[in-house]
Amino acid sequence: MTGHHAGPRSNADRTTASAGVDGSDEAGTFVRALDALHAGEPVLVHDAADREGETDLIYHADAVTPEAVARLRNDAGGLVCTALGHEIAEAFDLPFYTEAIDHPAAGCHNLGYDERSSFSLTVNHRETYTGITDVDRSRTIRALGEAAAAPEAVEFAAEFRVPGHVHLLKAAPDLLAQREGHTELGVALAEAADLSPAVVVCEMLDDETGEALTPVDARAYADRHDFVYLEGRTVLEHLG
Repeated sequence: MTGHHAGPRSNADRTTASAGVDGSDEAGTFVRALDALHAGEPVLVHDAADREGETDLIYHADAVTPEAVARLRNDAGGLVCTALGHEIAEAFDLPFYTEAIDHPAAGCHNLGYDERSSFSLTVNHRETYTGITDVDRSRTIRALGEAAAAPEAVEFAAEFRVPGHVHLLKAAPDLLAQREGHTELGVALAEAADLSPAVVVCEMLDDETGEALTPVDARAYADRHDFVYLEGRTVLEHLG
């Protein structure tokens, strides 16, 4: 059974829980984001202006069809990554990438927005061919979502191979209490929606400027497609 069907709460339950925290429009938007993820729809999440300052298009891994991969690469345009909860990554013996390789370039990142990267390994499902097509990446990502729902039933190396075309991200052990990146924001939203802790995140880029899509333009994209747009602070207010 995949994460989409693992013990869902009703919309009324989520609405009631949220209303007890915050009666504002942001609370309603937060609830709609959980419902969207549970329905297999994407949400847009902007982390913070003083962090990466990027908006990611986020799906639950179970919902990543070939059409969703096409949207991620065409409409978002950044790196398509699958973020896993820390305990799930540990169950599969997935390291942080910088811990897995012995090379001078793996040290002294000096990141301007965080203390470290959440990157882990890259994988393909063993039933894919090249691994890069929309069909192949969907196969890999959906299998990761299924594996995250029942890690005890999965022999990771038998199902996936390294290297591959799906970048894995490993969430911080204490999630939002420790790190406020899109990895943790996405995993926290999935867990709040009663889904397995496996989401796909992809940065939204601007073809004209060559930079990250601005929050104004990201919100306009969300409005055009009837997707939910969230600020990272809204997620933190409810789940941090």
